[in-house]
Amino acid sequence: MSFSGLPWDFDFIHLFAVALVFIMWWLYTPVLTLLGRGTLNAQLHAVRLKWMHMLISSHRANRVYDAIMLGQISSAMSYFGSATLIVLVGFVGTLASINHVHASLTQMAFFPPISLGLFIVYFGALTVIMAICFFSFTYGLRKMAYCLALIGALDEAPAATPQAQVMAAQTAVVLTEAVKSMNNGTRGYYFAVAGIFLFLGPTISIIATLAMAMLLYFRQGLSKEALAIDRYVKALREER
Repeated sequence: MSFSGLPWDFDFIHLFAVALVFIMWWLYTPVLTLLGRGTLNAQLHAVRLKWMHMLISSHRANRVYDAIMLGQISSAMSYFGSATLIVLVGFVGTLASINHVHASLTQMAFFPPISLGLFIVYFGALTVIMAICFFSFTYGLRKMAYCLALIGALDEAPAATPQAQVMAAQTAVVLTEAVKSMNNGTRGYYFAVAGIFLFLGPTISIIATLAMAMLLYFRQGLSKEALAIDRYVKALREER
């Protein structure tokens, strides 16, 4: 079944292959939440909350260690944001000469014959993925700027007051949300790899998308570090 106004070789399975890349990316966090554990970032919120409470309870004047950790996160976001922007600019620039790129690639032996219109659809999907990743990284960096200001003001209230508890809790929320944006952008790279397989055929792309999703789910739920974080968080909650 082909769709009116779209390339002649764009049928339901091609639509499903393209949509599946975005669906699996979007469903990643909801599925993990439905399974009961949530993402590692969500689990680590309890650790960040304790970190913020320790800051206000210890009244540390020298926060070099905290600054180093937060600086590492900010640097990672900045690096990925810059790298994604370069890739995105390359994609947008390639769209200007998409005819030549299509002609060159379709001459390769391993490249299946597809129409120029379908090639543009696939290339456009990859460009959209990179754009979403870029906005995720830059938004995460902006959240980190908010978080740094909140952390800098944590010692304004005595640790035992309700106001200090609220300040620490909300600072942890902003930090968790900042890392969440960075993680969403990072996952986009995995699904961009799956999107590349669109050019080899919709069936191969569907398999690659499911494989990438299973890899990410395994790392979040069954890997050694995931199990270690789960045990750590459980011990932290029992400690309270």
